[in-house]
Amino acid sequence: MLLVSQLINGLQLGSIYALVALGYTMVYGIIKLLNFAHGDIIMVGGYIALFSLTAGHFHPAVAALLTVGGCTLLAVILEKLTYAPLRFAPRLSLLITAIGISILLQNVAQFFFGAAPRSLPYRELFPVGSVTIGEFSIAYTSLVTIILSVVSMVALTILVQRTKLGKAMRAVSEDTEAAQLMGVNVNNVITFTFAVGAALAGIGALLYGARFPLVTPTIGAMLGLKAFIAAVLGGIGSIPGAMVGGYAVGLLEVLTVFAGLSRWTDGLVFLVLIIVLLVRPTGLMGRKFMEKV
Repeated sequence: MLLVSQLINGLQLGSIYALVALGYTMVYGIIKLLNFAHGDIIMVGGYIALFSLTAGHFHPAVAALLTVGGCTLLAVILEKLTYAPLRFAPRLSLLITAIGISILLQNVAQFFFGAAPRSLPYRELFPVGSVTIGEFSIAYTSLVTIILSVVSMVALTILVQRTKLGKAMRAVSEDTEAAQLMGVNVNNVITFTFAVGAALAGIGALLYGARFPLVTPTIGAMLGLKAFIAAVLGGIGSIPGAMVGGYAVGLLEVLTVFAGLSRWTDGLVFLVLIIVLLVRPTGLMGRKFMEKV
């Protein structure tokens, strides 16, 4: 019973990592950018949810929409102001810019909201209680988190594989110049990709707040890093890989704590990543590709 409960907790935590990892995967798949500011967008989403519920006294559904919409808008603005001008710059410039934006967002949040943790009233966002299946009991928050992650993966897969916009995204990912020659608006495709990734980050902010109901200016740093590990572990650029990597990291963390090795949780996550990359550099579900020179 206790082990099953821990596995469910691991899937819940892994679902959050998976949602955030999907954002990393989508952006990297299109423009080969490791957007290290992605985790801090989640932090901003946490504050939007907090003030929507406490200061604004909005209905939880409205607060959730504001959180997702706010994260999406922020990502689009950042993409237009900072990443778009560097579209043809070396990738190192984009990477440094992403790290700079991450630090900037953390410091801006600390300036306006202070460094002290603030309690998020997550019980207003999610119903309290559990579902009983035989001898097992699953909390509503865990069930909603797992279902949302699976639905998000399926929706993204359909978007990328079955829609015209998805075809444009894949074309830009394969060859940007050829896509432009075929009439694809590359700028719009990239902006849309950032928007979708940020919307997932907004959902992740709500789900993360349900599990850890505290908001600080730095909550997105470690969350974003572990989601990045999940994306690389599963095979960055692969949507199913992001999900598998997220679940793997979540289960590994929870089972490590369950085994009484809580001090080694973060270290083991990085160790597993190193081992996987040594054995399979493309990740568990990544694919090899040839780079033109």
